[in-house]
Amino acid sequence: MKKLLALCLLLPCFLAAQEHARQIDIDQKVVTKHSTKINGNTVRYTATTGTQPVWDDEGNPTATLFYTYYQRTGVSDTETRPLVISFNGGPGSASVWMHVAYTGPRVLNVDDEGYPLQPYGVKTNPHSILDVADIVFVNPVNTGYSRVLPGKDGKMPSREKQKQMFFGVNADVKYLADWVNTFVTRNERWRSPKYLIGESYGTTRVSGLALELQNRQWMYLNGAILVSPTDIGIERDGPVKAANRLPYYAAAAWHHGVLADDLQSKDLYEVLPEVEAFTINEYIPALAKGGFISADEKAAIAKKVAKYSGLSEQVVLQANLDIPTSFYWKELLRDKNLTIGRLDSRYLGIDKQAIGERPDYYAELTSWLHSFTPAINHYLRNELNYKTDVKYNMFGNVHPWDRTNNNTGENLRLAMAQNPYLNVMVQAGYYDGATNYFDAKYTMWQLDPSGLMKERLSFKGYRSGHMMYLRAEDLKQSNDDLREFIKASMVDEKTPAKY
Repeated sequence: MKKLLALCLLLPCFLAAQEHARQIDIDQKVVTKHSTKINGNTVRYTATTGTQPVWDDEGNPTATLFYTYYQRTGVSDTETRPLVISFNGGPGSASVWMHVAYTGPRVLNVDDEGYPLQPYGVKTNPHSILDVADIVFVNPVNTGYSRVLPGKDGKMPSREKQKQMFFGVNADVKYLADWVNTFVTRNERWRSPKYLIGESYGTTRVSGLALELQNRQWMYLNGAILVSPTDIGIERDGPVKAANRLPYYAAAAWHHGVLADDLQSKDLYEVLPEVEAFTINEYIPALAKGGFISADEKAAIAKKVAKYSGLSEQVVLQANLDIPTSFYWKELLRDKNLTIGRLDSRYLGIDKQAIGERPDYYAELTSWLHSFTPAINHYLRNELNYKTDVKYNMFGNVHPWDRTNNNTGENLRLAMAQNPYLNVMVQAGYYDGATNYFDAKYTMWQLDPSGLMKERLSFKGYRSGHMMYLRAEDLKQSNDDLREFIKASMVDEKTPAKY
C-alpha cells in the first residue's frame, strides 16, 4: 500500500516531466495559407511544416524528419505539376540555406550583393520557382528539427548504431529514399514530374538518390540539379586537384582588382576561358611531371600561374606550382592585412596577424550564420506557425561521417542511362573556393565518359560564391535557369522513354 501511495505521489511529477520534455512530435503538420508575387504575377500557396517518421524494416520509427512543403493552390492537375525535392549539404547542414535564400517564396533580408541587413528576417522572393513547381525542403537526421528517436526499449541507439543507420554516404541515401517514397505517397504526387536539387554535399546525396529511387523505390525522375557540387565520388586528385583551383583563383583575384592590367581590363567572362585553356593544356601536364620538370618550364609555368592567380612568381615557385586554397585565402590580400572568404571569396576578413598560412576564420560563414539563424527561427515560428522548444540545428551532430564506397557519381550516370527522361544541370559560383566551379565542370565532363548523354548535361555559372543565389542578380538568373531547366525537361504524353 505504501509503495502504491508513493507511486501515486510520484505520478504527477512523472507526467509533468513527460509533458515538458524537449522533444519533437514524431508525426505532425501545420498548414498555413499565403499569397505572393512571382515575376509580377500573384501566386497563392499553402505552406505545410511538419515531421514525418523514418521506419526500420520492422515498422518501428527510428527518426523523424522535419520538412517544409510549399504547394501552389488553384492547380487542378498535379499530374503535370512538377515537384522539387530539396536537400542541403554539410553533411549535417539544415535545409535553411536554399529554403530562405534561393527557391522558396521568402528569402533572407540582404542587400543586392548578399550581405546581411538588420532587422534580420525574410522578405518576398519575386523569383521563386513556386510559380512552376511545388517544393519540399527536407532536413536529414539531426539537422533542423529532425531527430533520432529512442528504440523499442526506450533507449537511444548507440553512436555507432546511429552511424550505421544514418550517418554515411550510403546509409543517408537509403533512409532518405524511403522517406521520399512515403512523402510522395502521402501527398499523392506519384504522377508528378519529380526533380531533386542538392547543394554542396547535397549533390552527393542527390546523385545517390537518383539511382536509389529508381532501383529500390521504382520512382523515376525528370531532373537533378547539382548546386556547388562536391566530387560525387569522381576522382580528381594529384595534378588535376591542384590545377583545377587556378580558374577560381583568377576569378577571386579579378574580383579584388589585383590582376595585371591586361587581364583586369577584361570582363570576367573573357578572362576565365583563357585560364581554363591554360589549366587543361599546360598546367596539368606540367604538374604531372612533378620534381622532374625542367627548370625553364617550371619558371615559365610559374610566371603564368602568378599572372592568373594574382600571386607573386616567388610564392608560386616556393609552392612548387601547387598553391593550397587555405594559403591563397590568406595570401592574396596579405599586403592589405585582409583575408578572403572560403565559400565566397568576395567576403573580407581581418586576422590577428598578417603572417600565417590560413585565415583565423571564414568571413562569409560568420556573416551567413548571424543572419540566417534568427531569420529561420522567426520565420518558422511566426509566419509558418510551427512552434516547438526543440533547437533548430543549423549544423547537426552527424560525425564521424562514413565516406567509404562513395559511388554516387557513377550511380547518377547509371540512373541517366536507365532513364532517358533524366536531365542534369550543374550550378556554381565563380568565387566559391570550397567547391570551385572548375571542379564542377570537370566532374560534369567525367560523369559520362561515353559522351552519349552530354546533351542532357548542362552547366551554369554565376558571379558569386557557394550560395550564388544570395546576390540579387544571381538570385534572379539562377531561378530563371531552374525554371527553364524544369520546363525543358518535362515531356508531353506523346514522347516515350526510349533511345
